[in-house]
This record gives sequence, structure tokens and C-alpha cells, in this order.
Amino acid sequence: MVQLERAPSAGARPPPRQERALQTYERLLDVAGALLAEVGVERISTNLICARAGMTPPALYRYFKDKYAVLEALGRRLMDRQNAVLFAWLDRYGPLGVAALGEATEELMRATADVTAAEPGAIWTLRALRAVPQLAHVRIDSHRLVTDRMFEVYAPLMPDLSREVLWRRLRISIEFGFAADEMLNEETLIPRDDLLRDAALLLRHALTP
Repeated sequence: MVQLERAPSAGARPPPRQERALQTYERLLDVAGALLAEVGVERISTNLICARAGMTPPALYRYFKDKYAVLEALGRRLMDRQNAVLFAWLDRYGPLGVAALGEATEELMRATADVTAAEPGAIWTLRALRAVPQLAHVRIDSHRLVTDRMFEVYAPLMPDLSREVLWRRLRISIEFGFAADEMLNEETLIPRDDLLRDAALLLRHALTP
């Protein structure tokens, strides 16, 4: 099992702690997310974000070094909110066993999809995490983190499976789940409910002894 401590990149700064500053920080991220959905990764800039938010560039630079720091913060916020759903799901169903976890897989996928749908520009944030080399670590670190958390729950329930194989399968399942979540916003030929149901079915079989 991989134990990971997430560290911010050189351009990232932690969110402010004071309430007023935190509200400004979150507003900038909301504006940036909405703008990202409009103009895309290449065209978004700190100047555009400032203009939309009604702020000056020096005000933004108190929180973010450059546009990639903004995108990184967007990615971390989205991943943290998605991960919180997964952690709560593990806490609820983990004590009930593998079968209960399997039966509740679609519930997890729907709850994760709801988080994604509620986040400004979420699908474009996910695309940025895959397309921009400076941001890849945000996605990978987060996926490894939740794989470790899932491993803690599944390992005692699946003692006959080697630790290496279990971690690998859980890691693949995380990647698959996020791919399915992205498909909900891109694939128009498959109804949403059908996609969630079939994706959950595949995951359930993959993680059942």
C-alpha cells in the first residue's frame, strides 16, 4: 500500500483562514470555474478572472501566484469535495462488509456526480487536471490518497487477496469511477441513469471476491 502525504506545489498557497479572506478566495475560485467553462484552459487568465470578479490583479495575487495556481486550487477543491463523499460512504458501509459496499456503489457514484454537477466549471477543471502537465499531480495525489483510504476498509474484508493486488484494483477502480463521472458530462448517447447503473455494476464485480 502506498502512504501519501499531499504537498502543495511551488505555486500553490494554502487557503486563508480569516473568514473574510476565505470568502474572497472562494469567490475567486467560483468565478474562475465559471470562466474556465466559457473560455477554456488556454484562454483563461488572471486578468480575465479579475475583470469578472471586479477585483484588481494585486488583490488576486495575494491568493494565487498565476493562473495555474488558480487551476490547481480549483482542482484541489473539487477533489476534496468528491473525496469527502467517498470517505463518508466508506464510514457508512465499510462496517457492513463487502456485499454492502458493492450494493451501495451506485449510490456513491450518484453522490459524486452531484458534487461534480454543483461545482462551477467542474468538467473543465477535470480536463485541465488531465491536460496541463503542471496540474497532473493534483489528480494523481488525490486518487492515491483515496485508494489508501479504501484499502484500509477493504483489506480486512478481503484477506485472501494480496495487498499489492488489492491496492492495484482499488486504484484502477478510482480511475474508472472518475472516467465515468466525466462521461456523464460528455457522452450524449447514453442516458445518465443507464451510465451510472452500468458503471456501478462493473465496479461492483471488480471489487467482489
